[in-house]
Amino acid sequence: MTFLAMDVGNTRLKWALHAAPRRDAPVLAQGVQFLDNIETLAEGDWAQITPPRCVLGCLVAGEAVKRRVEEQMELWDVSAQWVVASSEEAGVTNGYDYPARLGADRWVAMIGAWHRGLAQGPARPMVVVMVGTAVTVDALDATGRFLGGLILPGHGIMLRAMESGTAGLSVPTGNVVDFPTNTSDALTSGGTFAIVGAVDRMLQHVRQHCGAEPLCLMTGGAGWKVAPSMTQPFELVDNLLFDGLLEMAERRFGH
Repeated sequence: MTFLAMDVGNTRLKWALHAAPRRDAPVLAQGVQFLDNIETLAEGDWAQITPPRCVLGCLVAGEAVKRRVEEQMELWDVSAQWVVASSEEAGVTNGYDYPARLGADRWVAMIGAWHRGLAQGPARPMVVVMVGTAVTVDALDATGRFLGGLILPGHGIMLRAMESGTAGLSVPTGNVVDFPTNTSDALTSGGTFAIVGAVDRMLQHVRQHCGAEPLCLMTGGAGWKVAPSMTQPFELVDNLLFDGLLEMAERRFGH
């Protein structure tokens, strides 16, 4: 039963077609498209693939983008399920004040991270970092309960905020250095160290709260920018959201 997983972020739509809704199912096709070019999918990438029998998507880009994606899916006789965070799914418990208000991408990433952690050994606390247009730093205890998390701007938003709020400040992207001596390096290093500092602080909170060393997983399109500056052990995971979508799909469609 072919399964299509979709991760529709603020900038890009990533998709992967699997032979079945299971973590170990072979990937038959995959691709990525900027949101501006969604209208090319039905006649382009998706025209060439085996029609999926079931679809599960994670979308943070809003209703208008969702409608555009669903229009492209009309070439198949299938309707998409879209993830909404719930109070519990796939072994993870949602500790948000209003569970459904938790971003779908954060929920899916935590489920993917939780099962990736279990595959490595006994359950332990986790910190899940997503570095994209925005940055999220979320904590799970050793029972799979989501304790809470941080949201902060990604590199691009930080730079645009500085440009719009500071007269005459418009500089190219710089390098991350310990002691920046030009404005480009100062801005790039400041943004990177702000993100790393938030991760360090959350790891410290989880250590104190859980009394155990947390596993730290990082994902997202800009994770590679932050990774070299990390001060704590962590694992950079390419497609954590697809891991989560497959775990959820196996429970929803696999029976």
